[in-house]
Amino acid sequence: MAQVQVQAQAQPPVSAANGGASNGGGNQFVSTSLYVGDLESNVTDSHLFDLFGQLGPVVSVRVCRDLSTRRSLGYGYVNYGNTQDAARALDMLNFTPLNGKPIRIMYSFRDPSIRRSGTANIFIKNLDKAIDNKALYDTFSTFGAILSCKIATDASGQSKGYGFVQFDNEESAKNATDKLNGMLLNDKQVYVGPFVRKQERESATNKTKFNNVYVKNLLESTTDEDLKNIFGEYGPITSAVVMQDGDGKSKCFGFVNFENADDAARSVEALNGKKFDDKEWYVGKAQKKTEREVELKGRFEQSLKEAVDKFQGLNLYVKNLDDSIADDKLRELFSEFGTITSCKVMRDPNGISRGSGFVAFSTAEEASRALADMNGKMVASKPLYVALAQRKEDRRARLQAQFSQMRPAAMAPSVGPRMSMYPPGAPGLGQQLFYGQGPPAIIPPQPGFGYQHQLVPGMRPGAAPMPNFFVPMVQPGQPNQRPGGRRSGTGPVQQTQQPLPLMQQQVCCTHMFRCSFIS
Repeated sequence: MAQVQVQAQAQPPVSAANGGASNGGGNQFVSTSLYVGDLESNVTDSHLFDLFGQLGPVVSVRVCRDLSTRRSLGYGYVNYGNTQDAARALDMLNFTPLNGKPIRIMYSFRDPSIRRSGTANIFIKNLDKAIDNKALYDTFSTFGAILSCKIATDASGQSKGYGFVQFDNEESAKNATDKLNGMLLNDKQVYVGPFVRKQERESATNKTKFNNVYVKNLLESTTDEDLKNIFGEYGPITSAVVMQDGDGKSKCFGFVNFENADDAARSVEALNGKKFDDKEWYVGKAQKKTEREVELKGRFEQSLKEAVDKFQGLNLYVKNLDDSIADDKLRELFSEFGTITSCKVMRDPNGISRGSGFVAFSTAEEASRALADMNGKMVASKPLYVALAQRKEDRRARLQAQFSQMRPAAMAPSVGPRMSMYPPGAPGLGQQLFYGQGPPAIIPPQPGFGYQHQLVPGMRPGAAPMPNFFVPMVQPGQPNQRPGGRRSGTGPVQQTQQPLPLMQQQVCCTHMFRCSFIS
């Protein structure tokens, strides 16, 4: 286990190196929660607690695991009680070897928009394979506070020769780009520039100039010379070929390569869609298979979006349909509310109803009336669910937003005994609370992504349970009995204790012994 030497002096001020203010002001990115990545597969919660607990009281730790296999996903989270401890841990423990593998630490935020926005994010390529995360961090940290720093690696952990660095402000990212672009790192000239999303790169690629032209829908009799003669009118040609199969038969498409990209563009504009002997040619930029797939996928998604936008507020989603309801019956049910432009019951490949469908109206008013009247209506002994139809992405984003609002914020345990926040006897909330135990959340936490066990500061994960320090007062005349209706003698003993009023509950502390309920 890695050991960290911590001096017994006042906590250091938060600096740009450890994620603090870099420009003289407060840093909006300072947090008490840390993301710990690049974890070795055998690292557990206890390992994280032992390492990070050396720098301050740890509120909770969590190594994220696969729900089915319980294997580590290679990252986890550590929560401190204050920002100073978190900043110091980030500064002192980043890239510390844990189980022989350096860990990577950065601040963790519930809102992923900062990371996904690409703000102040730069891309570095042509890196020497010997440069790791720490070397990259040390190189760029001189320009400002770094939120995230990572070298892309393959399955074996070897560098792919490029990486990413995200600063906390655009000025730092611009300075790093200006100073380091074209510089030598380990005798290799590196490229440093703003990070560009994949979609933006693909759209930019579509606008680039090209020399090679693809032409299809040719006659079987069209030859290479015919292509040269036709396309040669627009500029010098380096090659022109009609593709053939193994038997020498024309595949009815070919390629023409120009010396000048402007000539290639003019030929596409002039010849695309032009007819030759009743054959309408398609002429365009020659593309790789991956480029064509991306373009076709983009067109398909755009057409879907346009269709959804066209029917926005007009299309209703209906589910919980009886298996006996077909398209005609569904149209009949909704026809009283207005003109129906389309109506469809969804079915599986075997033709069996999926229990859902769509009904589109000509106006939003008609759809609104149908929604108000038909939602919850009993049809064939089943209540219908009717709502406005949404795209899958929009529905997923809405559900994620609702889920994030429902999740209770993590609460750090107090340093002393606490009284119950809920009146005794309330449904599901009548249990007593003990030192180091937070009040029960309205929605109980579930194991999975983002779930973190709450710890008592100084308590190691997996250790024996803490002693309970809460002892309710016993009303005079009540027999002593443990919970669970333990019997004494031959006859059953009925529990007669009533919950005490909240203000009558008293607290006492013991040091070594476990205390039990007395009823």
